[in-house]
Amino acid sequence: MRRILGPEDFRQMPWANGKGITTELAREDREGRMLWRLSRASVVEDGPFSIFPGIERNLTVLTGPGFSLTGDGISLEARAYSPVAFPGDVPVAASGVAAPSDDFNVMTDRSLPRPTVEVVAGRRLLDPDTGILAVYWPEFARLLLTDEAVEVAELPAIAVWLAIS
Repeated sequence: MRRILGPEDFRQMPWANGKGITTELAREDREGRMLWRLSRASVVEDGPFSIFPGIERNLTVLTGPGFSLTGDGISLEARAYSPVAFPGDVPVAASGVAAPSDDFNVMTDRSLPRPTVEVVAGRRLLDPDTGILAVYWPEFARLLLTDEAVEVAELPAIAVWLAIS
């Protein structure tokens, strides 16, 4: 399987908390439940994140100064090209938003192994081994979904390994 998706394939939708818009890049559902989702959104002000019971989240700031994410037992600094992971069912809020920050989001059902999210900034061969490899190039708004090894070029990309059977 090898699919390349672009803006014409993406879908915009309101955040669950009504405070913004998400661009859904790709998603897989199973038995009426979200198995995984890749998306992009902008954080433009301090405020709560949406709650997603049973979901693990990973966020990577792509542009902007970033922000802090805090909640019960959670204190993370979301900065450019530095992935942070947190549970989707724990209330967290963004604070210290000095300017808009665009971010790349990975959500996976808690029943799955946690995804590996990595920033790739040079020529490299990526192999999904098992499952799905997703590579997102923010500069081109292109997403590759594959179960085959792929070489990425010099441009920064976000690689996500999803262990899906």
